[in-house]
Amino acid sequence: MNNKWLFLNFEQMFAMEKHSRSLAPIEACGLLGGKDQKVKMVLPIKNILDSPVRFSMDPKAQLRAFEQFDSEGLEVVGIYHSHPKGPSFPSPTDIKESEYPVVNIIWSKVGRRWQARGFLINNGKAEEIPLNVVEV
Repeated sequence: MNNKWLFLNFEQMFAMEKHSRSLAPIEACGLLGGKDQKVKMVLPIKNILDSPVRFSMDPKAQLRAFEQFDSEGLEVVGIYHSHPKGPSFPSPTDIKESEYPVVNIIWSKVGRRWQARGFLINNGKAEEIPLNVVEV
């Protein structure tokens, strides 16, 4: 699978941004289901750490998301989480704890605006990749 990019639509981007804004200053997190690097579903997952600097997805909610993706013929194509106080790139903890070879979207607040950046994390390194936002 070539996961050097990810295709999303404006509604999906807005759903992630809204989730990130609503939980700030706590980190928000969630999973992206899709096919062929095209996002079809955004599922927010509870951050069981309730932390402004770390996240851990609720394992039961994560399992339910995997089952929902599977029942709809989708796979995990991305993970998102927020850094309400920055940085706009993966932290050393994000890199160390990365478990899936999928796009990681990090939402961060820059001034008054939220921005999203995509990264592939592999072998202890984060490589920025494009997020292609398209009309539906």
